Amino acid sequence: MSHDMGIEGPRAAKQQAAKPPAQPQAQPPAQPAARNQSSSLRRALAVLDHVRDHADARGVSLTRIAEDLGISKSTVLRLAAPLIDGDLLTRDRETGWFRLGHGALRLGQAYLSSLDMRSVAADPLRRLQHVVGETCHLVVYDAPDVVYIDKVENEHNVRMASRVGMRMPAYRTAVGKAILAWLGEDDVQDVIDAGMPPRTERTITDPVRLAAELERVRLSGYAVDDRENEPEVRCVAAPIFDHTDRAVGALSVSGLTSRMTPARVREVGPMVERTGLDISRVLGSSRPRRRATRLEIRSESRSESRSESRLESRSESRPESRADRGTENHGGGNLP
Repeated sequence: MSHDMGIEGPRAAKQQAAKPPAQPQAQPPAQPAARNQSSSLRRALAVLDHVRDHADARGVSLTRIAEDLGISKSTVLRLAAPLIDGDLLTRDRETGWFRLGHGALRLGQAYLSSLDMRSVAADPLRRLQHVVGETCHLVVYDAPDVVYIDKVENEHNVRMASRVGMRMPAYRTAVGKAILAWLGEDDVQDVIDAGMPPRTERTITDPVRLAAELERVRLSGYAVDDRENEPEVRCVAAPIFDHTDRAVGALSVSGLTSRMTPARVREVGPMVERTGLDISRVLGSSRPRRRATRLEIRSESRSESRSESRLESRSESRPESRADRGTENHGGGNLP
């Protein structure tokens, strides 16, 4: 064995020496660096958003898009080309201005047709209930009533009498007033014409007082049912708007007066309003968050002491007198 290896070793070395040196393998040509498609997509969507937000009846000019987005006109044209091909944008042949195309309408219609208020509001409603610890409701408007379509119970032993599927007259509930405040005069008149009988001694039964109450709702951003539907329950509600910015529903927080004090109502109200606007945006509403005005702040500060003393002294400190009952029959919600 060693003899054979001694012969084969030198012979193999000679054969290796006789072979020409191996040529290096040819490398494939370098590929151009891939474009950042996600960056291009984001910029194209920025162009689409700009046209959506700034186009008037004529559209929006190429120059303005370029200047507002800080990119060149040629870049705008390159980014807009596939949007035009997909009918998301259209460009006027004479002016060169851009408008949304009918493809954007088809997308919007498909989006809206897939929405369901109950499913959209489910998570926000449960988050709100977790924060405030009281029962939360979701309703839709079916004139002259509201219809309860969802309910998240509180963590206390006492349960609200409401149930999913129940109807209530809009004029005596916080959710109903939250909706009516943003509807037209004809809608409110329909509710009045349907009748406003008292449910409790604090139910608003006077159309003039109802109109004043709805104005207060528009100023504050949320509505209050101060024992107008159930004797020992206060509710705070805010509207929900659809893609046409019409009030189509509302959500509320309800609790016993021992827990939902006037101070607690003022604390919970803005939270309910924000939740309603968050749901509205998912439904396609463009309504911005409302900012409190100086008038509202002054109005609230003047009425806080009066409201708290009236509400707490009458309901928790002493029984209501006949004079109180006669006044409150037409008074309704007077919380700031």
